[in-house]
Amino acid sequence: MTEEQLRRMHRLSSFQIITLGFAGVILFGALLLMLPISSSSGTWTPFPVTLFTSTSAVCVTGLVVRDTGTYWSAFGQALILLLIQIGGLGIVTVAAAFTILSGRKISLMQRSTMQDAI
Repeated sequence: MTEEQLRRMHRLSSFQIITLGFAGVILFGALLLMLPISSSSGTWTPFPVTLFTSTSAVCVTGLVVRDTGTYWSAFGQALILLLIQIGGLGIVTVAAAFTILSGRKISLMQRSTMQDAI
């Protein structure tokens, strides 16, 4: 296979980019919620609990395993709030805002992805 053929095989569709973006934010949020700084007791939180909480926050469902006000520390609550904001605004919108704020141009592929997300 030539290098061009390999590059074409590794291109992701807009749907795949959006899906991976959501999965990445959810996983990153779950990993941060596992840290002892995220819980008010200062202990590690089990991964299934943090994964559910992070997924619920990004998908803006409002379901929780542990009471948000008592179980999570201020850091954990702020992280959950950030995940809710990212989920509510949309992953693509947040990514586009960061791209614009950094002074970079939005490519045609990125525009196509944003259009598919709407």
